[in-house]
Amino acid sequence: MAKRPTIAIQGIRASFHDEAARAYFGENINTVECMTFKRMFEEMKHEKADYIVMAIENSIAGSLLPNYSLLQDYNFPIIGEIFLPIQLHLLALPGVRFEEVKFVQSHPIAIRQCEEFLQDLQGITILEKSDTAACAKEIQDLQLKDTVAIANLTAAKAYGLEVMERRIESNKKNYTRFLVIAREYEDVKNTDKASICFRVNNKPGSLAKVLTTFAQYKINLSKIQSMPVLGKPNEYNFYCDLEWTEPEAYELSLRKILKLTHNLSVMGEYRSNDSRK
Repeated sequence: MAKRPTIAIQGIRASFHDEAARAYFGENINTVECMTFKRMFEEMKHEKADYIVMAIENSIAGSLLPNYSLLQDYNFPIIGEIFLPIQLHLLALPGVRFEEVKFVQSHPIAIRQCEEFLQDLQGITILEKSDTAACAKEIQDLQLKDTVAIANLTAAKAYGLEVMERRIESNKKNYTRFLVIAREYEDVKNTDKASICFRVNNKPGSLAKVLTTFAQYKINLSKIQSMPVLGKPNEYNFYCDLEWTEPEAYELSLRKILKLTHNLSVMGEYRSNDSRK
């Protein structure tokens, strides 16, 4: 019998990270629940997890910038991705009426995704917590009748809460992209996407030359994210996601940009898994 993989997730059972892990690996997994993103990497560093499933960007809230730094700091290979539709609901103990509510709690990213709904609430305090599912669990554990959580339906079912308001996210086509990160290198077959990182000289046209090279080889640049290099003014790491149909073109483009960049690293080559298409 194959060994059940252990996946490090941010949050607890019924969190969006838990959903993403099960969507990618199936139900036959063990999870290591971590309250911070860095904790996930520490767990895998100490061989307590085989994989990490980590959010990297959301269609409303944008990129999770600190997570790019974690990818660089720990240098574990990316082996896959998954796009999870994000549907957010207002959850409360059974029987709680809206006029009793004084607090709304959730993860900061989930709160940002529901700003249009929340800005219309009067006299209610918004509380930022470490995890959406943990917010739902706390309401059940402490029987909080003056508090509601923003979380998913899985959390409502897992922790015995009722849906007070459905689909409160601002954009109904809201997705979060998660990366699947392995402790060790894996040979992924039929790759058509890669995540890379590089720096360029602080001169006019330096970045443009790299982007032009990708265009010449018909490499689709589906994502580019810049991050300042700590302690080095005017230096930036550029994180890019590349997609291709011809593997040889991808290989040739990398060879070409070696002369145009420095600190070039391939963080992972994997199969595109964009369910939004």
